[in-house]
Amino acid sequence: MTHAGPRRVILAPDKFKGSLTAAQVAAALAAGIESAAPGTEVKQLPVADGGDGTVDAFLAAGWERIALTAPGPTGAPVATAYARRGGIAVIELAAVVGLVKLPGGQPDPLGANTYGLGVVMAHALDHGVREIVLGLGGSASTDGGAGMLEALGLRIRDGFGTELPCNGTLLGLDDRVDRSGLHPALADTRITLASDVDNPLLGPDGAAAVYAPQKGATPEQVATLEAALSNWAILLGPEWADKPGAGAAGGTGFGAMAVLGAVPRSGIDVVLDLVDFPAQLAGADLVVTGEGSLDTQSLNGKAPMGVATAAHRAGVPIVAVAGRVQLTPDQLHAAGFTAAYALTDLEPDPARCMADAAELLQRIGEQIAR
Repeated sequence: MTHAGPRRVILAPDKFKGSLTAAQVAAALAAGIESAAPGTEVKQLPVADGGDGTVDAFLAAGWERIALTAPGPTGAPVATAYARRGGIAVIELAAVVGLVKLPGGQPDPLGANTYGLGVVMAHALDHGVREIVLGLGGSASTDGGAGMLEALGLRIRDGFGTELPCNGTLLGLDDRVDRSGLHPALADTRITLASDVDNPLLGPDGAAAVYAPQKGATPEQVATLEAALSNWAILLGPEWADKPGAGAAGGTGFGAMAVLGAVPRSGIDVVLDLVDFPAQLAGADLVVTGEGSLDTQSLNGKAPMGVATAAHRAGVPIVAVAGRVQLTPDQLHAAGFTAAYALTDLEPDPARCMADAAELLQRIGEQIAR
């Protein structure tokens, strides 16, 4: 695919976890390409799949940054922000009540909650937003979205009618929920869940069993959380508990679907739609995507696969860049990649690789340009 004028390259990487943000990855690749092939038109479009970095991807695409302070996962105030364009807001759970927002990084598997997420959503609703994309990923809690819903006006009561706080362990004491005080704007607001998790709420593949241990829960605490979520499911509607994605972000997916009518979608697909990725591909000669580790998990709807699918559809060749590539040549070919570059090919030591990622990516950018 050729055309007159400078060759056009689209850079659409996800973050390299623990090393660089998606925007930093794109900038390093761009520097390499532009130094090796001056005159190349390079468009940086960092992407995300709903987890941390999702808001940054929209800010890089020119959306407005709305900054505010909200309660973090343990209630301590945190500085956060969401992205907005017109009546649409992109809100990232991780940026408010995620593991990265735990004070001192101390896990609180039973006490952490999603209340702050609801505070941010209410802020967007109060300022005229009527379409919310919720990026679910990196949560610190397993509260079934109860905190988020409480901040949006849902009331949770015990058998005596006493109002209960939104805490993962107290959900087991709930007797009824009162939806009459929900934020009035929710009635005409469309909510999309951007996530790459399709776990149900309960059971061996559910929110507590699979993800609570990653948030610091002991086996006994996992059992406590599972029992609480089981009761929560009875209260809000057991039919929602088995839906794919109900277990996302400690069951926040379940709460959002059951009460807010939220619709789950592949995180990367939502992101590519909203940054109008297909239109950006017009006239491109090459797309470069990637993430920290390109492995079999990447094939299950992670960001690079979404980008590859879109590029393929537009007939534009695509290459992958990663910290390490663990896919075979056959798997890469089947996924639509014409080539894959790993930082570990240039620097075998993983620690050095992460520390020097920007410099290594610049060298790979030069290789791609040549």
